[in-house]
Amino acid sequence: MQVNMVTALNNALELGMKENENVVLLGEDIGKDGGVFRVTDGLLDKFGDKRVLDTPLAESGIMGTAIGMAIGGLHPVPEAQFAGFMFLGFSQLVNHAARYRSRSRSTIQLPMVIRTPVSGGVRTLEHHSESPEIYYSHMGGLMVVEPSTPYDAKGLMIKALRMNDPVVFLEPTKLYRLFKQDIPEEAYEVPIGKASVVRPGSKLTVITYGTMVPVVKDVVAKKNVDAEIIDLRTINPLDESTILASAKKTGRVVIVHEASLSFGVGAEVAARIAEKAIFELDAPIIRVGSPSFPYPFPGYEKYYIPNALKISQAIDKVMEA
Repeated sequence: MQVNMVTALNNALELGMKENENVVLLGEDIGKDGGVFRVTDGLLDKFGDKRVLDTPLAESGIMGTAIGMAIGGLHPVPEAQFAGFMFLGFSQLVNHAARYRSRSRSTIQLPMVIRTPVSGGVRTLEHHSESPEIYYSHMGGLMVVEPSTPYDAKGLMIKALRMNDPVVFLEPTKLYRLFKQDIPEEAYEVPIGKASVVRPGSKLTVITYGTMVPVVKDVVAKKNVDAEIIDLRTINPLDESTILASAKKTGRVVIVHEASLSFGVGAEVAARIAEKAIFELDAPIIRVGSPSFPYPFPGYEKYYIPNALKISQAIDKVMEA
């Protein structure tokens, strides 16, 4: 079937709920309204109000309730309506969800999938356009994934729903309906912790994820550069082996993400390459990201988010080094 990311995620949630009766969805307006972006549309009618729960506007309560559900044997899927709102539940996630397995010496598991739309480019306000992946990746007890295609979105969600640990599932708002893709109707898994080589190459490695994947693919195609493009898909844990193998093969690396440049995923990836593959590089690693200040008002976001020109200039610079 050919679907966009919204439909792929909806299908994954439906299949997961059919497979496991303990899967329960909760969040603001996810029931009757199907969520702001309609990812949960129709699931209330199919599974009832005991498994698709509309909650008060209180992210701390949503996350705390989900943690209690998971401890009690359910597999909750809490939704934060937008990534910026998720910060209100930050304490619950980092103090409890991330720590319960280690705190209990693995006697208590916490199966839950925390969903939220992320990133900008669709002219929403600042708290609707956050890229918070690095906050949750810093916590060792939280897995963090961010798909860039409908196929990966469905497969990663199915995998997350079958795990016994908390997964922060980041859904790029701009990619929800940007394009369609053929995906299987049945359930399938995309492994968490494994990057995707979306384009093979031998002269340059471009590492990216989320909203920047289609932008990078377009730039590389137009420049006709022999570049290998890696879509991380999982932010934590990083697929270090794929990253290092590509960097050693090409000798040149550009890292692109929408989140702020300082202290970001790009810095972590660059550090690992520098530590373990520095002598195989032919040029300095270049990072492309957003400026390190709060997300701007909609009229200025096109100057804030990395664009094709900035990525193209970074590629030119590393290839000329």
